[in-house]
Amino acid sequence: MRLLRGVDHREPVFSGAVVTIGNFDGFHRGHQAVVSRLLAASASRSAPSVLITFEPLPQEFFVPERAPGRLQRLRDRMDFLRTTALDAVWLMRFGKTLSEMPAEDFVRRVLHHALGTRHVLIGDDFRFGKGRGGDFALLEAMGRDLGFTVESTPTLADDSGRISSTRVRAAAQAGDFDAAARLLGRRYGLCGRVSHGDKRGRQIGFPTANVRLGPRPMALRGVYAGWLNLQNGVRLPSVANIGWRPTVAGTEQRLEAHALDASPDIYGELVRFEPLASLRGEQRFDSLDALKAQIGRDVDAARAVFATLSMQQPA
Repeated sequence: MRLLRGVDHREPVFSGAVVTIGNFDGFHRGHQAVVSRLLAASASRSAPSVLITFEPLPQEFFVPERAPGRLQRLRDRMDFLRTTALDAVWLMRFGKTLSEMPAEDFVRRVLHHALGTRHVLIGDDFRFGKGRGGDFALLEAMGRDLGFTVESTPTLADDSGRISSTRVRAAAQAGDFDAAARLLGRRYGLCGRVSHGDKRGRQIGFPTANVRLGPRPMALRGVYAGWLNLQNGVRLPSVANIGWRPTVAGTEQRLEAHALDASPDIYGELVRFEPLASLRGEQRFDSLDALKAQIGRDVDAARAVFATLSMQQPA
């Protein structure tokens, strides 16, 4: 998969591309259906497949204080896209230049000039360009002049409605990780490389695997019981805090996972934490002793979750 960056390119990148555009946060079953349809359209036309996505996400640029928390870090989003057969992903920086680009310019400069687009798959409610001036109808009209066709991506739904990042986020924030898994087509999880922290967890008797989550607020914030999955296939029952660590005046968002029955040396290793149950929200404590006491209660609560899970397993 080729990774493109920037807002536009002086020289054409592809000729005759089949293109889709979106945020793709979470890469849920609806997103997967769009990519499958894109690949089918690409194969039927013997044309390159290109997915355009953004960083930061548009809402994070326009209204950062009201933007919903992310389901995935950027790296996780890209890792999932790399598992597909896409020919290219164009990761566009969403900033002043792109936000002020008229929709007609986006079509001419990106779709027509850079990609030589033959076919576009897009939701019929999709809006783009300065002031959200571009829509499905504009794409169809310009496509007739520039030589590309436009197709509405089908809505993938279940008994409760359209499958969307909003629904996945709501399920995860409500602690319903089984519902989130049904929408995603896999268990929800946060991935990252274990880095050295400030060792406070070890000092108070609860060593943690620390994963930096980046500057964009994640959808989850609080304490969770879940599996810590290691690269060697081992998964450890764990309790994890996801958030900004207000008790120690934390300045960055982290996942801090404490394995209940092990303390492996996994610095530098890629891990995945899959939450099973929400235990409490993140909170600030007046002292490390108060924090230590609460972590002890969190560990007990996490053990109860895994005990219940064990009893539910078939004999």
